[in-house]
Amino acid sequence: MNSPLVGGQRSNDQFQPITGTAKAKPKPASREMDPKIWSRLPKELLEQILSCLPLKTLLNLRSTCKHFKSLVFSPPFISKHSSASSPFSSFLLLYHPLCFHHFPLYDSVLSTWRNFLPLSDLLPRKPPSFSLLSTSNGLVCLSLPSSSSFLVRNLLAGTSRLIDFPIYPFDFEAFTLVCSPVGYKLFAIRTGSSSTSAFVYDSSVLLWRKYDGLDPIPIDNHEQEGACYNGCLYFTTPEPFSIVCFDLESGRWERSDTELPDELTFVRLVSGEGKLYMIGGVGIDGISRSLKLWQFSETGNWVEVEILPEMMCRKFMSVCYHNYERVYCFWHQGRICVCCYTWPEILYYKISRRTWHWLPKCPHLPDEWSCGIKWFSFVPKLYAPV
Repeated sequence: MNSPLVGGQRSNDQFQPITGTAKAKPKPASREMDPKIWSRLPKELLEQILSCLPLKTLLNLRSTCKHFKSLVFSPPFISKHSSASSPFSSFLLLYHPLCFHHFPLYDSVLSTWRNFLPLSDLLPRKPPSFSLLSTSNGLVCLSLPSSSSFLVRNLLAGTSRLIDFPIYPFDFEAFTLVCSPVGYKLFAIRTGSSSTSAFVYDSSVLLWRKYDGLDPIPIDNHEQEGACYNGCLYFTTPEPFSIVCFDLESGRWERSDTELPDELTFVRLVSGEGKLYMIGGVGIDGISRSLKLWQFSETGNWVEVEILPEMMCRKFMSVCYHNYERVYCFWHQGRICVCCYTWPEILYYKISRRTWHWLPKCPHLPDEWSCGIKWFSFVPKLYAPV
């Protein structure tokens, strides 16, 4: 009689001698979770376990069942996950009008270029035309001229809101997205021949409000967003340079009487971590010889913080060609970024180290895209409401 085959080989079981009473081998434990046991897991314990998962895993769980989808956005779970999980990466997002399919991302935590952000993540349905206007607190805001509306979207959560223009047509300037823990506001100005009108959309009431100014208020750079500081948006005016601010609650404009440094050739404002900063070129006859950074002090004065090293300053000024209207600034995770529409690199100042750096050009950026480049700070946040 032939021996039985196991896996193509003869089994040796029949040749093993029997000594004493045979003991039954223990049944190997199943690797599968017994639904009868795990279905009785207390809700509080389940939430505690899920709160320890990485954010990316949580996003994948949303499609598992309705309970997980509702749980991820419940206030108690948000509180647990925010305290238990590690912070998500932060990015510098590059936008160009000719970028139809994807957007390059630079991971500022890992200091490396990451995979492109697909257009489908930014816009569920591609419109005939669009432009990226502003980012804040995990939200992005786009203009959709074909539908006369703005789109506010949380890329991480996949949620969005379409907001109609307040008037038609709507030629706006200095557009700024301002976020708070409970919502956000959209700010834009429309300058006429006799007055400046400010439009503010409040997500808490889902309404636009219009505030008319007494006099036309010229803004130095219409593409530069306002710097949010103490509930107001701060802007600079053309020469002779001055600072104006708009109170987001009262809707009033005010001109600052704080004296600015001498021999300024251009000025930009940026805010971050509850502080207001000013970046400006210093020189004569409209030509900058140096670039300096100031901080607004508690006593109401501008205090010089740092000056750009000479060699870096020469490169920056050659990039601008002394056309400072192309220069804009923004805040990104403890960095003050200084950019130019005609240059693919970013000059930034790291507050904690008090050092200046250049962020190299994106290796995937075509050479013909040397003009019209706009950078944004993008810090994904799952629970930012739209």
